[in-house]
Amino acid sequence: MLAALAGSLAAKDFVKPTARPAKTYSAHDDHSDEKVAVAADPYDSGDKAKLFSVNFHEHGLLPIFFIVTNDGDQPVSIANVDVTLITANRSKLTPIAPEDIYRRISNPQLNTRPPELPIPRKKVKGATTDKERDEIESSQFAAKAVEPHGTQSGFFFFDVGDIPSPLAGAHIYVTGVNDAKGKELMYFEIPMQ
Repeated sequence: MLAALAGSLAAKDFVKPTARPAKTYSAHDDHSDEKVAVAADPYDSGDKAKLFSVNFHEHGLLPIFFIVTNDGDQPVSIANVDVTLITANRSKLTPIAPEDIYRRISNPQLNTRPPELPIPRKKVKGATTDKERDEIESSQFAAKAVEPHGTQSGFFFFDVGDIPSPLAGAHIYVTGVNDAKGKELMYFEIPMQ
């Protein structure tokens, strides 16, 4: 019975969520004239946060699932996409790189909180595991283009460690989305209510 339990826990591999069309998410911006929609879905609490084996909230990180849907007949380039999370207090946050995520979750820190049990203990966090690294790498938004009538998705991670309630009153601005001729589309603004 213990072997079955250990096997089921070890078998929990990361599977990126299947993206729906961007227009179907509550936080989205649809440019119907340009036939492109962009959505953002935060994975900050509840069952969504359990998708990852890493507790990003504990490390001051906010994963946001980013979705781009192209309903047009020509491909859309997102190779130079620029995503900025602007909080209610006007802090401008850009996604952090995987190396910074690894550093954040592996940074040795001494747990100085009083122990919950009368047994004294000191817990120091160590390096990231291969599983955590694979999970972070495979979850990243890495698309360079969105094919006609297609959708691309992935996660961006934001450092929100010093910001209480980072999504309350926040907006995400997206620039660098280009049409098939290389012309930049109007910027996207996604309110994160």
